[in-house]
Amino acid sequence: QVQLVESGGGLVHPGGSLRLGCEVSGLDSYGVAWFRQAPGKEREAVACIGKGDGSPYYADSVKGRFTISGGEPLNAVHLQMSSLKPEDTAVYYCATDRTPFHSQEIISNPRSYADMDFWGKGTQVTVPS
Repeated sequence: QVQLVESGGGLVHPGGSLRLGCEVSGLDSYGVAWFRQAPGKEREAVACIGKGDGSPYYADSVKGRFTISGGEPLNAVHLQMSSLKPEDTAVYYCATDRTPFHSQEIISNPRSYADMDFWGKGTQVTVPS
């Protein structure tokens, strides 16, 4: 049984930092993506790391502020978030798929969330304005 468990969410003031973790079990993942979903908005991919695909890749909205990292195999992946802004407030999910994917396509396709087979339950990140 494949499981993904996120950790590390919380409340942080603007300009602060948080480190999210994602543990994948039951599968030697080809890669892991972090998505986020704010109230009333679609789920969007913000960072993705994969095997041999030139990753990591980031959404423009987080580039330079977020860093995704993971070991080999990619079953423990972290998302270091710095210079946080109120617009980063969302539920953050990690996700993976049973088949190989290209990290750049996960970031560039606005509906890539539909392609991921396995999801964690999410962790709330709140940056008050």
